[in-house]
Amino acid sequence: MSTATGSWFERFLGRGAASVTVPPLDGALKPNNLLEEAPAGIAVTAPDNLALCAGAPVWSSGARLFRLDGDTPAPFATLQSTVTALACSGAGLIAAACEDHGIAILDRDGNPASTALRDAGKYACVTALAFAGEDALLVCIGSADNPISAWQRDLLEQRRAGALLRIDLKTGEVRQLASRLSFPNGVLAEADGSIIVSESWAKRLIRLGSDGAMRAQLMEDLPGYPARLSRAARGGYWLTIFAPRSPLIEFVLREPKYRRAMMAEVAPDNWIAPALRSGQSFHEPMQGGALKQMGILKPWAPTRSYGLVVEVNDGFAPIRSLHSRAGGRRHGITSAAEAGGRLWLTSKGGDEVVTINLQEMRME
Repeated sequence: MSTATGSWFERFLGRGAASVTVPPLDGALKPNNLLEEAPAGIAVTAPDNLALCAGAPVWSSGARLFRLDGDTPAPFATLQSTVTALACSGAGLIAAACEDHGIAILDRDGNPASTALRDAGKYACVTALAFAGEDALLVCIGSADNPISAWQRDLLEQRRAGALLRIDLKTGEVRQLASRLSFPNGVLAEADGSIIVSESWAKRLIRLGSDGAMRAQLMEDLPGYPARLSRAARGGYWLTIFAPRSPLIEFVLREPKYRRAMMAEVAPDNWIAPALRSGQSFHEPMQGGALKQMGILKPWAPTRSYGLVVEVNDGFAPIRSLHSRAGGRRHGITSAAEAGGRLWLTSKGGDEVVTINLQEMRME
């Protein structure tokens, strides 16, 4: 059967690529309230990136970078525009991508560091960064077609315009390792030279070789849109899911005429699309009786935003997860990092940096 005919049958029968079903949150992904019930964290406006510098967390909020001064968050650098990605090297170098001003390399005190990075201002829509040793930087370009602030439009337009770059910080050489990626939103360099990338719109994690060649699909058909990932102390990884999938959104993604009309006529905040926060306005798209019963919000109500971070083992099988469900406030988890028995998380939708003592955490 030809590809065109097969696609027509899938749309007609509502199966295969045309299915609107979403994988259930079950097993290690069973919903709980661990993220929502964690102690009060640090109030920060839209924290988006968190990394460990010399074992201590640093994070971004708008154009500023913060770190802890004792138990108090303190800004230590202010960049030219909103920071969209952040990474720290073992020696203390900090790479920060700015929405309108490209990539900056700083020392641990926030001062410009000397590197051979050329044309730093040309890098746009940078979603994730990772050091591969001290002399190379991996760069995820989310989309060549849309700015990072228009990520919802990029999804609704079904773009595959992302790329993975490798920058040699000694020579300034830039090499494109992969292209036509579905909004790459997380990257991690492995000891064997391979590279793990999260593709948000493809709902999967992949492993690439050092040359960018596809090696394996590590996780597929995730129940939400994956973002950044980091190493876990037990040998696996922490994976953040910044927004949930839903049958309604999956249905809309299969209706191009409706999507075009919606994007042309409706304000972006009210599009039927995933979001970092929800429940702020009665204009938001909702699903009526699926949300409340007897005036009470259902814990499993369909929601445009959600809070979820997943620990996976070294074979990329989920082993535990932390949730903030419908009606919760700690939604839009974009980064996670483990240090000293504590898990640090950025809740961009909840305006909070959350810290969780993993030894004391009650598992359900």
